Amino acid sequence: MFVTVPNQLTVLRLLLTAVFVAARESGMAWASTIAAAAFALAVLSDYLDGVLARRWRCETDFGRLMDPLADKVLIAAALVCLTWSQDIPAWAAIILISRDFLITGLRQLALSNGTVLAADPAGKTKTASQMVMIGFFLLRDAVGEFTGHTPDLPWPAWVALTGKFLVAASVLLSIYSGWRYARAHWSVVIRSGGR
Repeated sequence: MFVTVPNQLTVLRLLLTAVFVAARESGMAWASTIAAAAFALAVLSDYLDGVLARRWRCETDFGRLMDPLADKVLIAAALVCLTWSQDIPAWAAIILISRDFLITGLRQLALSNGTVLAADPAGKTKTASQMVMIGFFLLRDAVGEFTGHTPDLPWPAWVALTGKFLVAASVLLSIYSGWRYARAHWSVVIRSGGR
């Protein structure tokens, strides 16, 4: 059944993604704070919909399809916004987004062969690292609004270094988890090629 609380939370996450992007790119007063709040609520909805779906045993085909898709839309939107504002380099965003699309393609290949590929622990760690990285930049900008920091002023060295470290960690974890997942399930690609 479509109308379940977890499914409603998934739809809410997509709506919050739109609010996040609109606020982030609006340039209005408190835009960074509103964007950070929308992102935080979207992440919370992701956690809650999974917990509630399992606890209430109301997992649906809609949820199985849309929950991971909503996650990817949220993260991709945030990465594009952060690239646009030059917080992260474009090559990093390309790697992070491309990895997700490639793994999604692999999972679809498996599904076409009647095989459901389970999520990999390394993939979950990768997602967590991306959430932390994105959250760091959003929180930094929100704090900047409260402290009167303007874009033309440089951030303290430790803030800049932390941002670079989180970007590097996210990229490395993305590459590693993607390689690990593809290696473990490469037979799916081979079987699909022989169809």
